[in-house]
Amino acid sequence: MENPKIIGQTKTVGFQVGVRRMFPISQEEAWNLVTSQDGLNVWLGESMFIILEPGQNYITKLGSGEIRVVKPLQQLRLTWQKVGWEKASTVQVRIIPGASNKTTISFHQEKLSDQNVREEMKKYWEKVLTELKERITK
Repeated sequence: MENPKIIGQTKTVGFQVGVRRMFPISQEEAWNLVTSQDGLNVWLGESMFIILEPGQNYITKLGSGEIRVVKPLQQLRLTWQKVGWEKASTVQVRIIPGASNKTTISFHQEKLSDQNVREEMKKYWEKVLTELKERITK
């Protein structure tokens, strides 16, 4: 009998999760929101400063990792090892422009250790998107 597929499990990158939300702002405003010091503190954890350039390492209150890809206004890709995790995960942030000044911010995380961590991170990213939305100036 074949094993039932577990939600979020992949053959090659362990468990993964993706969460996205559309915001009533331009692509540039969304990029600035995610990459500002305040925005980084929201989704990566508090830090003095993070240099968003490939190859740069960072440490925050929540964990540490390395910046891998920076495509301004479009994408960030980085490793992130939360405090207490045995190994790093990969996080990809995408800024996806939409119609009439709306932009989707997407967080995708892979190489998660198990289903419980996947569920924890799903809740975490949903909370992050809510907190980012609260930071948009009307």
